[in-house]
Amino acid sequence: MSIPSEGELFKKVLGPAWGGLHPDIQARFDKNPAPGQPLRYSGRLTELRCSRLGRVLGQLTMPLIKGALMPYNDADFPVDIQVYSKPNSAAIFKQRTYRLNGRKPIMFTSFMAESGKGEVLEYVGMGLGMKLLLAVREGNLHFESDGYFWQLFGVRIPLPGLLTPGKTFLCHRNQSANQFDIRIEIHHALFGLMFTQAGIFHEVTT
Repeated sequence: MSIPSEGELFKKVLGPAWGGLHPDIQARFDKNPAPGQPLRYSGRLTELRCSRLGRVLGQLTMPLIKGALMPYNDADFPVDIQVYSKPNSAAIFKQRTYRLNGRKPIMFTSFMAESGKGEVLEYVGMGLGMKLLLAVREGNLHFESDGYFWQLFGVRIPLPGLLTPGKTFLCHRNQSANQFDIRIEIHHALFGLMFTQAGIFHEVTT
């Protein structure tokens, strides 16, 4: 099985729109992490916020999907990211280690895969995941969730939108060949902005 990259999947999904991405972003996602040779990124979160309801939801789900919904408000702390593959797997895994101020590090791992229909799916743990829509705007890469699901015995069961944390928006914006920023917001249809993360990262090449 060939070693996968996010870029291969994103090219397929975006089609001609891939060409509108900044060349630095194209190069970043074109890299293939061989098993045992992860891509490493380091940076700092400038903003980590959650609403009161978000904090409750984050605390309740922490034992199941640790770190997917961060129930804290903080700023200016380091985050390390590893992007890696596994032998005989077409999925791309992403491990994030959050080193919040005054707390023990929190590690959260998700993985991205292509569905049989060519959809981009991200799994966050316990069979829970979301379908992602991709778009290119002003040369930057945008992701938007298009429904959450619970996968059980290979079957995806859609979850009602009101019973989820809300719609997820992520922007990967280029700053230079070796630096980018990411902003994530989760908005609930009834309760508004629930979670926010924003940070600046660079690839670790040594």
